[in-house]
Amino acid sequence: MTQVHVVRHDNSQLYATQLDQYFRRRYEVFVRERGWRDIERPDGRDIDQFDTEDAIHLLAIDKDEVVGGLRFNPSSGPTLLNDVYPHLCFGPLSRSPDIHETTRLWVVKERRSEASQPSVEALLVAASLELSIALGIRKTRVLFETRRLGRNKRLGWTLEPLGPPHEIDGADFIAVEKEVSEAIWAGICRQLSVPGPVLVWNGTARPSYRLRELAPAMA
Repeated sequence: MTQVHVVRHDNSQLYATQLDQYFRRRYEVFVRERGWRDIERPDGRDIDQFDTEDAIHLLAIDKDEVVGGLRFNPSSGPTLLNDVYPHLCFGPLSRSPDIHETTRLWVVKERRSEASQPSVEALLVAASLELSIALGIRKTRVLFETRRLGRNKRLGWTLEPLGPPHEIDGADFIAVEKEVSEAIWAGICRQLSVPGPVLVWNGTARPSYRLRELAPAMA
């Protein structure tokens, strides 16, 4: 059974083995599969300037194997859109601890087309909303391929473009800001067959929040 673990600086020592696997598999996905040569490293781990002590990592773990992940960075600190791609936005972005940027959503190749539900990606998407609600994050920002806009809207996200589409390495990307709410979380969970809260808070303080259990959507 796949679980999504919250890994922060204060509990990272409990996940040393899993974090090494997480960074190595991120490298497999983004460098070897997608060809992001700018982040090549001789040690075969995808670690960059945004893997800071303030970063929060969501690790999808199945039987001690890391099969997917996602990274959160507070906009009050360094982020991809603020510090690398500000030209993709209409103007300077506000910086606030209750607005986070999400990057590096990935799933290992062998788990991307599995028939069982919920999928690893579905668990990570639901987990990202659960984490946002738990931590009082009002909005998340993401840079993704423009072709993903339609699917995100169908899932129920309220999206605000932060700039026009822009070509990066031969593909069109767009920066967007997403609203966070329990209603959006519940709707996405139902569509993606996620029955309720999924986060595991091991060795780090669990915020006081409660989300209801949900029946998965009918096929």
